[in-house]
Amino acid sequence: MKIATWNVNSVNVRLEQVLAWLRAHAPDVLCLQELKCETERFPLAAVQDLGYSALVAGQKTYNGVALLSRSPGLEPLAGIPGFEDVQQRVIAGTYGDIRVISVYCPNGESLASDKYAYKLRWFAALRQYLASELRRHPRLVVAGDFNVAPEDRDVYDPVAWKGEVLCSEPERAAFGALLSEGLKDGFRLFEQAERSYSWWHYRMNAFKRNMGLRIDHILVSEALGPRCSACAIDKAPRAAERPSDHAPVYAEFSGSSSPSS
Repeated sequence: MKIATWNVNSVNVRLEQVLAWLRAHAPDVLCLQELKCETERFPLAAVQDLGYSALVAGQKTYNGVALLSRSPGLEPLAGIPGFEDVQQRVIAGTYGDIRVISVYCPNGESLASDKYAYKLRWFAALRQYLASELRRHPRLVVAGDFNVAPEDRDVYDPVAWKGEVLCSEPERAAFGALLSEGLKDGFRLFEQAERSYSWWHYRMNAFKRNMGLRIDHILVSEALGPRCSACAIDKAPRAAERPSDHAPVYAEFSGSSSPSS
């Protein structure tokens, strides 16, 4: 089973790239973030033509998340239960014996911003939600744009980024708190090349110079960890014409994933 995540930075602008990636990689589940379209404007027909179902929580202009899957997602749920939020940032579905949650975590803007305080509150609510989900679904995958580079090795210039949004200690602690509930960073389950990143700014020729951050993650529950056989970043779409500033990340899992498991 292959589960992937991609912040597409507008699904309609990047639709042909998304369809091409689905054809080339055939993931069982693709988590999308930053749709930038209302649910009713999501390009469902194009996705269905490739044999995929979709769970969508869209929003005009900003945010928006989706789960594209080869089999319909069961127990769909949008948002974080008990956390009042007008921003569409979370959607969950069950696929065989695996619960998958697509997340688009707040950026935070700057440490002095109200958006930063909101980000930390949001992460605290997400932690409570994931703790509850893990009790109900021991085989859990949480994938998306977390807007946190967990360690200095996930930043092209950790000195320049020290204390900045995406790399501040409170954000890293909030990310670590998610792991403490019983999740593992899928990418770090394997030996990886140095300077591996998933996001590069559009300015300063950042992609060609590999001036990036690893902020897109696939978190895997401890019960599912032994079944994770690979996790990697696919940089190729970032080199496309008019790309998203993020690259897809995917993980592969062995063993049964049928609904009867």
